[in-house]
Amino acid sequence: MEFPVINMEKLNGQERAATMDKIKDACENWGFFELLNHGIPYELLDTVERMTKDHYSKCMEQRFKEYVASRGLEAAETEINDIDWESTFFMRHLPHSNIAEIPDLDDIYRNVMKEFALKLEKLAEEMLDLLCVNLGLEKGYLKKAFYGSKGPTFGTKVSNYPPCPKPDLIKGLRAHTDAGGIILLFQDDKVSGLQLLKDGQWIDVPPMRHSIVINLGDQLEVISNGKYKSVEHRVIAQTDGARMSIASFYNPGSDAVIYPAPALVEKEAEEEKKQAYPKFVFDDYMKLYAGVKFQAKEPRFEALKAVETNVLLGQTPVATA
Repeated sequence: MEFPVINMEKLNGQERAATMDKIKDACENWGFFELLNHGIPYELLDTVERMTKDHYSKCMEQRFKEYVASRGLEAAETEINDIDWESTFFMRHLPHSNIAEIPDLDDIYRNVMKEFALKLEKLAEEMLDLLCVNLGLEKGYLKKAFYGSKGPTFGTKVSNYPPCPKPDLIKGLRAHTDAGGIILLFQDDKVSGLQLLKDGQWIDVPPMRHSIVINLGDQLEVISNGKYKSVEHRVIAQTDGARMSIASFYNPGSDAVIYPAPALVEKEAEEEKKQAYPKFVFDDYMKLYAGVKFQAKEPRFEALKAVETNVLLGQTPVATA
């Protein structure tokens, strides 16, 4: 069982069809794949990595040590299920950037991250169009579905996973599926830790120099009417070596209305399958997700389906605390 690695250069030549098939298989059977030759300059990736690691050691490492000490994590003797062994900060790029407001970032690092975000945004949109082709949807359908009234939301989570004395008791990041659209990850090429669940087994996402890992979020599962799946994944903390992870989330706009693509539902209806997913506003999904991120995704879809049914029947959903 080989983790899918896609060489994007092959999309420009005779191997295009075979490469598109490989992407299709990865979306249908893995929910994850790794991109090589994706067009983002390697020099930029090296700069992002160097500056992110410098920023962690200068501005965040001490804070993380203090946090660990305050929670008594190093003395843990039983499994910890409510905390992750990670040090993070977030940047928002779209619809409005907040990079200028994030404390502790020097101007060079801010500018590098802005440049990196623009390249990732372009790559995300390129990937969405490739998925449209494979799904049999018109080009641009997914970008339009994500658009809402103000365009997509796009942001980056910068994480560092320092060495952990008890990786058997505390996860770097607990198992979950991603709520959003398409996720682009630039991860450490030396320290592993990211794993996905496939056929009941946890499989390593291999660290590869200068690669971008793609994974699909819950919204693409809904729009594809379940043809593509968002897959559970986690980060295993390591006893030595600090792992860097920069995950950028290209998501629908907060007011975008998400539902299975009608063309795919019609196709499924011919095969006697019906629309399996609800119609909802992305922001409503995110509010629900915030409280149940580390639980199974199916009840989230069911809860929104119940809300949709009530709205169609003209009933006011009963608010639950």
